[in-house]
Amino acid sequence: MANIQSLRGMNDILGDDSKLFTYFVENASRIAKNYGFTYLETPILEETALFKRSVGESSDIVNKEMYQFIDKGENDVCLRPEGTAGVVRSFVENKFDRAGGTYRWFYYGPMFRYERPQKGRLRQFHQFGAEVFGQASVYEDATIIMMLKDILDFFEIKFKLQLNSLGCPTCMPPYRENLVKYLTNIKENLCEDCNKRIETNPIRVLDCKNENCQKLLYNAPKITNNLCEKCDSDFISLKDVLDYNNIEYVVDTNLVRGLDYYSQTAFEFTSSEIGSQSAIAGGGRYDRLVEFLGGRATPGIGFAIGIERLLELIKTKEEDKDTIYLGAMTDEALNLLTKIASKKRKNSITIMEYTPRSFGKHFKIAQKQDASIVALIGENELKNGTIFVKNIKTQEEKTIKIEDF
Repeated sequence: MANIQSLRGMNDILGDDSKLFTYFVENASRIAKNYGFTYLETPILEETALFKRSVGESSDIVNKEMYQFIDKGENDVCLRPEGTAGVVRSFVENKFDRAGGTYRWFYYGPMFRYERPQKGRLRQFHQFGAEVFGQASVYEDATIIMMLKDILDFFEIKFKLQLNSLGCPTCMPPYRENLVKYLTNIKENLCEDCNKRIETNPIRVLDCKNENCQKLLYNAPKITNNLCEKCDSDFISLKDVLDYNNIEYVVDTNLVRGLDYYSQTAFEFTSSEIGSQSAIAGGGRYDRLVEFLGGRATPGIGFAIGIERLLELIKTKEEDKDTIYLGAMTDEALNLLTKIASKKRKNSITIMEYTPRSFGKHFKIAQKQDASIVALIGENELKNGTIFVKNIKTQEEKTIKIEDF
């Protein structure tokens, strides 16, 4: 009988990747908390309608990539392809939109998209994200970007920041009209997907990755040249705040982020260290999304980081943290060791071996488990109230009182 293997594009996280994954989540969460964010978790499975109404039926995610099916209750459901829509659904369902105030949440977990697996792009992948509701100030846009920068800086990941404004319901319709005129004149030379988008969502044409289309779009009308007074003023203010904080950026007038719900600020962090799939994080403002999903009009902004794309770039800063291995050479020492382990675990990574073994066997097991400190109790140590301790890194060894250990 053939062995059952994981599905294509859905990988186990274990070994060194597991250490890096938890290291990333712990430290990104710590930085988010420093910015006043609290943790929120939404279900992996949601109604398909949620993503059709938020991400947009013209997007590749909804058209081509969702894991969608009818469940046993005849509900049309899908595995979440991204995190923002579920957070907005939770915001509306729990009536936060009616309570007023500002809400800041962060989350992390698996997302699912049926696409061709390749380096840095999986069918089950993980995102770390943050969302803010109730703040229309452009300073919140800057703060979100600064928080994301702090996370990448902590992990010493080099990046470039790309910035754009996608306008609002006042300036977007006339711009869209100008863009459609331009696209209609060149439609015969655009790819099939671009031609579909001219009818459904022409702004998404700017997001096309086809090299030929990108050349044809070079002279397309730019939204930044067609912003209304408020959008233009906000975009200038955002750039001023980033300049004041010495955050470098490039304005990319073709940056639309690939999702239908963005308006005004859009941003993307890219890295040249991970090959052609260079986007490592991005986000933007979505002031109309709460309304689209049945809530009261509430400003919102957020970002998401693709965790798997970062793992190969992350080097932990805790490599010298000690792991303690506790072992008994006699049955009578086991109860005492459980008490010692309980106390040491308050501040240190502590592993306990439950089977009494010889000195040499304990050391072999400890080394396999990457322990740096080995602490053993045998008959003599038990009688004298002591414990034998050896530092594997320095080879220093000594017998000390248990209370001193």
